[in-house]
Amino acid sequence: MENEVKPFRYERPEFDGPKKSVLACSTDLMRVHVQVVKTGGENNLHSHPAEDAFWLVLNGAVRFYGEGDRLIGEYRKNEGILIPRGFKYWFESAGDEPLEIIRIGARDPSKELKRVNAAPLREWMTQRGGF
Repeated sequence: MENEVKPFRYERPEFDGPKKSVLACSTDLMRVHVQVVKTGGENNLHSHPAEDAFWLVLNGAVRFYGEGDRLIGEYRKNEGILIPRGFKYWFESAGDEPLEIIRIGARDPSKELKRVNAAPLREWMTQRGGF
């Protein structure tokens, strides 16, 4: 366990492509990312077996889906969702402006930290630096 304070600053990145993820800070148990998702930046059905994830919309809107493309919910600024480890989901930007969403992942240290794809990657995800 690290025993130090880690200040950070986030600035929305300029980028080409549909999605950009910025690591704001991390420890051995937690990772904090901000993702910016433009129109068409939806991802594929997947899960994280070793990580619970807290999602909070900073700007824009998001739709989260489960298996079979079942709509879980649509969230706007200052709203979000908790996705438990192992739950299969995907999401897409759902507003007129780019989605800016914070993701805080809490890790189960007894399991390998990985992403398990339950559907093929979207074409943009296979390109260098895709997500």
